Amino acid sequence: MKNKNIAQFFVLLFIMMGFKANAQSLLDKLNDEFPDKPVYEIATFKTTRIGLGQAIETRKKGALEFSLYNRYWNIPNFEGQRFLADVVSTRYGLDYAFSDNFTVGLGYTNHDKITDGFLKYKLLKQRRNSKKMPFSITLVQALSHRKVENTNGNIYQQTTSSSDKYAFTSQILIARKINTDISLQISPTFIHREENSLTNDPNNQFAVAFGGRHKISNHAAIVSEYFYVANPLKTIETYNVFMVGVNWEIGDLLLQFQMTNARNFAEDTFITQTRNNFNAKDGNFHFGFNATWVLQTKKKKLK
Repeated sequence: MKNKNIAQFFVLLFIMMGFKANAQSLLDKLNDEFPDKPVYEIATFKTTRIGLGQAIETRKKGALEFSLYNRYWNIPNFEGQRFLADVVSTRYGLDYAFSDNFTVGLGYTNHDKITDGFLKYKLLKQRRNSKKMPFSITLVQALSHRKVENTNGNIYQQTTSSSDKYAFTSQILIARKINTDISLQISPTFIHREENSLTNDPNNQFAVAFGGRHKISNHAAIVSEYFYVANPLKTIETYNVFMVGVNWEIGDLLLQFQMTNARNFAEDTFITQTRNNFNAKDGNFHFGFNATWVLQTKKKKLK
């Protein structure tokens, strides 16, 4: 009787081993036919700009982004009376995402009368839990235009009464989401502007931007940026730009509060022509308040 039970046990064991081998073989075939799709990191910076400069993020296809960027600062020894700040500069912006990876934007700043635009394309995406693609890469090409009228102490000083001036900014944005709380970005930057025969300033300048985001709650994060210029202007004294601030998300509305020494919004201008150092002397601190709202113009299709 015992021998019969032992024989039945071995027969059952062989059947189970054969079933497991067949199941494993079928699983291997399914894996070959339907390989795992890569999973990409999302929301590295939660918005298209870290604070001053562009972030690697692009909007979803059909997204229309409205932005209102404000900068406030005081003028040393100003004799007039203004409420809260002596000068307010505002940029009105409109961006549209033609695809998940391609965005076009336009903007106008009332203080320095600069019109700017950009093309932005996300080239590579960081893979989650994979060494094959450890970071994201986005390409940005920006253009700015200003009309100059007999300004003194400006790199665009001309002999004519007025002139149109263009500048081009090319950037490679490289970012990595370290974990759910920390994201870092480095941005090599090349800036080209029209040559000015009245000065010996370089018409090609090189800079590197460093940016970071640290999440402090589900809807808030601390952000910071620093821009280093390798070959600064010669005719005017300039300083590298620094910014520290807080981003606060409220649904489709993003609010950004910043302290910086930059006054302008166009990349070629604030990166290379900032005249104030980052300190509390002589009105060098500038308070920034940005508001960005996103409207989805295309309805998602149900699968």
